[in-house]
Amino acid sequence: MDIVRTPPKRHARTLLVVGGGVALVVAIILLSRLGPALPSVERAAVLVDSVRQGDVVREVRAVGTLVPEQLRFITAQASARVERVHVQAGQLVTAGQLLLELSNPDLQLQTMQAEQQVRQAESALLMLQTTLRGAVLTQQGVVATTRTQHISATQESAGADSLMRLKLVATFEASNRRAAADEMTTRLRVEQERLALLRGSIDEQVAMQVSQVTQLRAIAANQRTRLTALLVRAPESGVLQDLTLQLGQWVPEGTTLAKVVQPERLKAVLRIPESQAKDVQLNQIAGIDTRNGVVRGHVMRKDPSAQQGSVTIDVALDGALPVGAVPDLSVDGTIQIERMTNVRYTGRPATAVPGSQTTLFRLTADGREAERVTVRLGRTSSSTVEILDGLNAGDRVIVSDMSAYLAAARVRLK
Repeated sequence: MDIVRTPPKRHARTLLVVGGGVALVVAIILLSRLGPALPSVERAAVLVDSVRQGDVVREVRAVGTLVPEQLRFITAQASARVERVHVQAGQLVTAGQLLLELSNPDLQLQTMQAEQQVRQAESALLMLQTTLRGAVLTQQGVVATTRTQHISATQESAGADSLMRLKLVATFEASNRRAAADEMTTRLRVEQERLALLRGSIDEQVAMQVSQVTQLRAIAANQRTRLTALLVRAPESGVLQDLTLQLGQWVPEGTTLAKVVQPERLKAVLRIPESQAKDVQLNQIAGIDTRNGVVRGHVMRKDPSAQQGSVTIDVALDGALPVGAVPDLSVDGTIQIERMTNVRYTGRPATAVPGSQTTLFRLTADGREAERVTVRLGRTSSSTVEILDGLNAGDRVIVSDMSAYLAAARVRLK
């Protein structure tokens, strides 16, 4: 049999549809008012520091090495072959101690030839002196003979003149006697001048030969020194370094054979970025961390020019060296620039530039978020920066690199 069905009332469905539409519109309006979601940052991934008020020491930090204050190079005076090695690198040596034995047969031959040339030059000098002395003596004899002849000719001329006045000698004979006397006068003058010239040239000729002998002696002495230098000895006491030669190795002239250093007299050589080196001055206090202790020192030298973006600073060590401090040891240096009194400061941000204006993220009171604020920076140190404006003592800021959030005004810390 047929069942009579009552149709549902349409007003209930209408109310349900209208209510759902109203709820959807309200949700859309609320969502439009929320704005974009804040970017999130892991709290463990950022470095947070507080703004403080007080005194702070402005410092510059740099890395470097310990080097000897006095370093003596031992170089090869001549090309040679290594025959024997008596001392190894790292050992203590005394002044004059034999380190190496080298050999060079050609150098020995050159030394003997140089000495032979000296002997030949000395023999030539002696022969020259003998020859010149003999020539002077011969000329003196010629002058004496000529003088005697001059006197005889003069007397004969005078006698002929007397006899001519008495008409005992012909005029022709008297004229010949006077001519002979004049000739002997001229010859005597010439021979005397020749003797004087010979005597004057003796010193010059001997001096030239002596100069040659002296030069050859110096060459021979240099050759002997080079030959003696094949026995390499320590120039002073200290620790031997960089001796890596092997037996039979050929060493060219001028090659560094080894170094002698004073291990108890070390200094620190720091390489400071050129942007920070302008504040470093002589005699400023410094601390050198050898990783086994900190040694106090002071700046003793500043390189006048920068190389590869850094300036070399030499620090003299005033305190005793800790155990293990050896040349070429890597160290960390801290130089005190000045003491700033009653200033606001915080940890140095990654992008801090002295005297510039930048933005930092300041944490809110609950520490869940950080907002971007404009900050004016002052003087910077190795780990701190002076705050001139934009932050107050007690504020907490993010000092690590936040360049990835330049477009965000706020960030959420998770």
